[in-house]
Amino acid sequence: MSSVEKNCEKCKPFYLRPSPRKTSAEIISEARRSLRTICTQRPFTPRDDQRQLFGKASSRSSEGRPPSTFSLHARNFEESDSRPGSGKHLSPLEHKPRLPAPPDDDLDSSAAFPKPPADPLQIRRAGGTRARLFKSGSLAGLPPVKRPEESIKRQSSDPSSAGTSSPALSRNRNPLLTDSASTKKSQMGDLSKAVCEKTVPRRPASERYSSGTVCAGGVGTLVTVAVGAQAKTELVRGEVKDELEESVYWDTQVLPLLQELESVPQDSVERLCSTCEQLHCILGEGDLLGRKGKRRATLLRTLFQLIDVGSDQLNLQLAKVILALSVSGNNLLNICKLIFKISRSENNDALFQNNSIIDALLSVLHSEDVLSVGEAVLYCMGTLKFLSGNRSLLRMLVGKGSVTTLLQLSERLGRGAAPGDAHFPIAGHILVQLTATLRNLADLPESRPAFLSNRGLPELCVVLQQHSGDKDICTNIARIFSKLTSYNVCCTALANIPECYGLFLELLRKHQKKQDLVVRLVFTLGNLTAKNNEARERLWAEEGCLDTLLGLFLLYHQMDTAAPAPRNPGGTVEGQQPDHRPPSGVEDVLIKLIRVLANLSIHPTVGPTLASNTQCVELLLKVLERKAIDNCEELVINAAAAINNLSFYQEESSAVRAGALSIADLMLKLLLSRNMDGMLEAMRVFGNLSQSKVVRDFIVQNKVHQFVVTLLDSKNQDVCFSACGVLINLTADKGRRPVLQEEGVIQKLLDCLRDFGPGDWQLAGLVCQTLWNCSEEGVALCFSEQETHTALQLLALYTDEELVQQWNISEDIREFHRACWELEFIPVAQRLKNRIQSQVNLLEPLTTPS
Repeated sequence: MSSVEKNCEKCKPFYLRPSPRKTSAEIISEARRSLRTICTQRPFTPRDDQRQLFGKASSRSSEGRPPSTFSLHARNFEESDSRPGSGKHLSPLEHKPRLPAPPDDDLDSSAAFPKPPADPLQIRRAGGTRARLFKSGSLAGLPPVKRPEESIKRQSSDPSSAGTSSPALSRNRNPLLTDSASTKKSQMGDLSKAVCEKTVPRRPASERYSSGTVCAGGVGTLVTVAVGAQAKTELVRGEVKDELEESVYWDTQVLPLLQELESVPQDSVERLCSTCEQLHCILGEGDLLGRKGKRRATLLRTLFQLIDVGSDQLNLQLAKVILALSVSGNNLLNICKLIFKISRSENNDALFQNNSIIDALLSVLHSEDVLSVGEAVLYCMGTLKFLSGNRSLLRMLVGKGSVTTLLQLSERLGRGAAPGDAHFPIAGHILVQLTATLRNLADLPESRPAFLSNRGLPELCVVLQQHSGDKDICTNIARIFSKLTSYNVCCTALANIPECYGLFLELLRKHQKKQDLVVRLVFTLGNLTAKNNEARERLWAEEGCLDTLLGLFLLYHQMDTAAPAPRNPGGTVEGQQPDHRPPSGVEDVLIKLIRVLANLSIHPTVGPTLASNTQCVELLLKVLERKAIDNCEELVINAAAAINNLSFYQEESSAVRAGALSIADLMLKLLLSRNMDGMLEAMRVFGNLSQSKVVRDFIVQNKVHQFVVTLLDSKNQDVCFSACGVLINLTADKGRRPVLQEEGVIQKLLDCLRDFGPGDWQLAGLVCQTLWNCSEEGVALCFSEQETHTALQLLALYTDEELVQQWNISEDIREFHRACWELEFIPVAQRLKNRIQSQVNLLEPLTTPS
């Protein structure tokens, strides 16, 4: 017999030790045979029954936090905000020449400014409203005109202005104006030019002339005028013209809409809303939004008064216009409160869908100094949090780039309010709303690129670090991570942040009894360590990692033990349906925590350490002892899977190896359950433990081998695979082969080979190894004639390369499929075929008739 055949004939344990150099197929095979990661469901996030800034589960005291309920009326708004900004200030002149000023009577006011060529802008300005222009103080610094008749006379005597009309103004006439008003404005068009010239204020003589050499005072003296004076003159001239243009636009476009808002009955909400929408458009077209308009006082006063109508639809339209006017201070706070109050009712969600108010809210978040308007930003964020609970509005928020906006806001809050600063509390309140909104946004696949491209995950880690004592913020961010890490790209991105592992462990130590936070942190750690060996190394390398995890395990096991026992703790009664209740909060923490330990144990350095940790193994066994799979299915299966991973390591120091019989007894209980997943996990554990003779004796004494053979009929590839692993180890004992043959193991193995061979070469190779062990003492002693014929036929078919290449296999797995066929199946199948064929050839002369 060749050395290769001798090596093949050696009885090998089911779970082989990893070789130094492995092919890709061997790596996958090894993972299937031994260590497995555990999947689990993401923790359930309950929906708040009421829309509040801080829900019932908030850790914040009701005292000292901003309220969610309040009343708002027009009297709460301040008209002082209606004063416009200070505008531009002129720099003082470095040189102020003293020039003799001529008498006013000697200078014609029309000579002060040369008339520029006519253009559309000038034509538009020429159509001013007479009544408005002659109001005292209507334009800053302009004296009232004493004798308008002179202007009319001067205008009529000017042939260049006779019959002139204002087409630009006529195009801008508002349809809401009455016919009489339109007629009056048409008549006044011819007068506006003279009025404009007559009402331009006189300036000092030093500023009336352009720079250069001019004749001042009519005495022939040459004087040089500073260039700064000319600049000041031009600026004043521009401001006057802009004010005059604004006055004309206000009287013809804005004022009629304000008058309509005041005259429309308050029960005509639809008409009021329509007028507000028109007003918003008109103000935008006239460049009167923001703080630039000189008539903001009148405008805001009218809008504030309409708030008392009490219509949510109208108030939302008013809020959009008021925010567009860049209100500040108390008015900004109250308008954000007003929008917040409207958004508290889900019935108003439709109002936000058909309104651009969301854009206005997002613009508030771009304030240069968000902490100076912190309370307004808080209610603005509260509104966005409520709206993000609506699926349609959620997609709208994502489409408007809200993820990027919120991440940038969190970064600015972090820079502006460090722990201990006066603004730190309000920044924390804002971050509670902000992270809750991001939590909702993370539900949509469209939001994930924004989290990844804007350094969103590192920024959230920074927020966690700064606010590690704030349970509300930590819980919201943990929810974000638990959602995002369910997807490979996001999981990899977070795993590549080295600081996150120590941060998570620190939070677990700090908030041990905060279940909704702990369960999401350990779920995230389970995701990070599921497929990433580097993540396992980084987590394990953090100081206090094992102590923290086992400390949590012990704490929640004690909490679970102290909790009331579930119904039917020992299993189901005959004929009664299992109690498929959802896991309790404590049980869910244990489920996720055991998953982290099982995933860590895959690492070749971490696994032996965990397997040798008596406390870890004992806690897992206590879970299996106390819980029944019928009412705690996921918890029991996860504990069994963790034991399976730890049982892979058979070092002398292994606590699993020391307690092999106790574990085998618990696995027997799982085998006898009616749960297929439980049976599969138990079979995997037996596959590892049956390398020990003590456990093999236990299996035969308790007739577990009969159950194992029966599972070969399950038609489940994974169950058959695990059953073959146990059978390989049992057939390693010469004395146990006849017992297995009595159970019909040969025929069942051949059925598995026929049913699963072409689709699962790993399983087929394992079946051949089991048949090899069974035929150790001779094919004739264990194979019937029919079984021998079937075996040769199947092996000849499956070892024919030309036939294998003809099988229809998808391209994505063809390479792997062939690697498994070459490495896992062919070596043992060829030798088994040769053994059977050679013994059949020896027997043929004895059976041939003479």
